[in-house]
Amino acid sequence: MTDRNGAEIRPATDASSTEDAVDFSIIELLFFAYRDFTSDPDQMLADYGFGRAHHRVLHFVNRMPGLTVAELLDVLKITKQSLARVLKQLIDTGHITQVPGPRDRRQRELYCTDKGRMLALALARPQSRRIREALGNASATEREGIERFLKAMVNPELRAQIDKLPGNTSGKDHGNE
Repeated sequence: MTDRNGAEIRPATDASSTEDAVDFSIIELLFFAYRDFTSDPDQMLADYGFGRAHHRVLHFVNRMPGLTVAELLDVLKITKQSLARVLKQLIDTGHITQVPGPRDRRQRELYCTDKGRMLALALARPQSRRIREALGNASATEREGIERFLKAMVNPELRAQIDKLPGNTSGKDHGNE
């Protein structure tokens, strides 16, 4: 196949040197896994007029009640403007409530309402089911290897955020909720 100028078009392949090698197979597996991992929640979110940003906010506020807006911005790595829009919608629809911080009234602590908790769990269930089915009969050692791999994919300076999640004090939480 050639382009408009007659130059040969070839798909990108692994580079010849190990240093320049591109692991297309893992990249593609991650793309496909993410597509399917998010597909069920995406369909549910569409019924509310919500998107993936709403899902992430609900997830982390549900997992870390009392999370401040500043802490949430740090976890999500999004702009204040993006968070403000999503947060306003979740507050207006009664999924999240915010209260002034007890020590600093300028801080805003975030909490899921019952309605928000129910939606967060409804979104997590198909994802948890997909993980459970994918792990199948994996041993505890195999699961730990997968968890180590996924944690290693997170930027080193941000990995401590994972350990702050409920149940992750030892770096192990299997989402049994």
